[in-house]
Amino acid sequence: MTLEGEIEQYRRRIATDSYPMSIGELANLYRDGEIDIHPEFQRIFRWSPEQSSRLIESILLGIPLPSMFVAQNEKGVWDVVDGVQRMSTIFQFMGILKDEEGDLHPPLVCTKPPFLTQLEGCSFEDREGTQRSLTSAQRIDFKRARVDVKIIKRESDNRTKYDLFQRLNSFGSMATPQELRNCLLVSLSNKHYKWLVDISRYQKFVSVVDLPERLINERYHMELALRFVLLRKIPQKNLTTVGNIGDFLTAEIVSFVEYSDERLSEESQAFRATFQALYGAGGPDILRRFNSARNRSEGPFSLTAFEAIALGLGFHLPGEAPGPDEIREKRETLWSDAQFSAGHATGIRADQRMKSTIPFGRQLFSS
Repeated sequence: MTLEGEIEQYRRRIATDSYPMSIGELANLYRDGEIDIHPEFQRIFRWSPEQSSRLIESILLGIPLPSMFVAQNEKGVWDVVDGVQRMSTIFQFMGILKDEEGDLHPPLVCTKPPFLTQLEGCSFEDREGTQRSLTSAQRIDFKRARVDVKIIKRESDNRTKYDLFQRLNSFGSMATPQELRNCLLVSLSNKHYKWLVDISRYQKFVSVVDLPERLINERYHMELALRFVLLRKIPQKNLTTVGNIGDFLTAEIVSFVEYSDERLSEESQAFRATFQALYGAGGPDILRRFNSARNRSEGPFSLTAFEAIALGLGFHLPGEAPGPDEIREKRETLWSDAQFSAGHATGIRADQRMKSTIPFGRQLFSS
């Protein structure tokens, strides 16, 4: 195919529109529920008061803002793909921004920006505890300020939305890989995002992986749950093509959001059955390295154990799970094998390690 042919092919997959809108129009769409800036994102991509105040200053000075990108979902609602923090700041300044529970955030009161020094302590409207507010004329000017909105229409496919998110996410603060995946997942299917949140909160799973609070805050437990779902039934021949595990998980989000309700139910049953069995067999100890000489588990959570024991057991579920004694015996078998002895996987990429751990675990629990 020629370059021109490829251009035409992929242009047909991307249906777009673009036009300037006033801040007042955007605010009305937000009030009416026709723009979703996803409160889940606001916790991840949080600007400092200084950053927020500089944005308000820019609008008042008439400085053009970068385009905001939205994707039209199946209901016609605009999901914000790029511009979450800018919209959140504008709406919070206007006093209309809502949190995940639907409650209003405290309105933004500006700090001292570089140029408009009198903006310090200023709110959009008169509010108790603020030094000053915009005048009526300034509020009108603010609402009439225009921003460019790029719209990805709903006839565009999820792969297009995925590519757009990957290229354009330019949020205001750093996020972990799983937090970025969560944002992508919400943009593609809020139902699948909520499903992943639900299973990652399963108490016996949380107890077995026993992660420190820092990793929980970074949503690493959600990454582990996603690894379980995407790798549990992966064909063995495909393990050689996984490559970087982070890139693999992100790319597979597009396939994950196509899981039917029936498939999600099956995955949920397998997930809960696996970690219920592991919890009963030893709790957090079961996914730590086992020292046979001292007859005890040692160290923190082990990805080697997760891939061989949790994924190996999960491959055969839902169904009847082995008993606690049998699971403990298989754990000892894992750590007594020469290829998993002390020092195994040190400096080895995850995809290289999984070529041995996942098949070993599936075979381990096959009888």
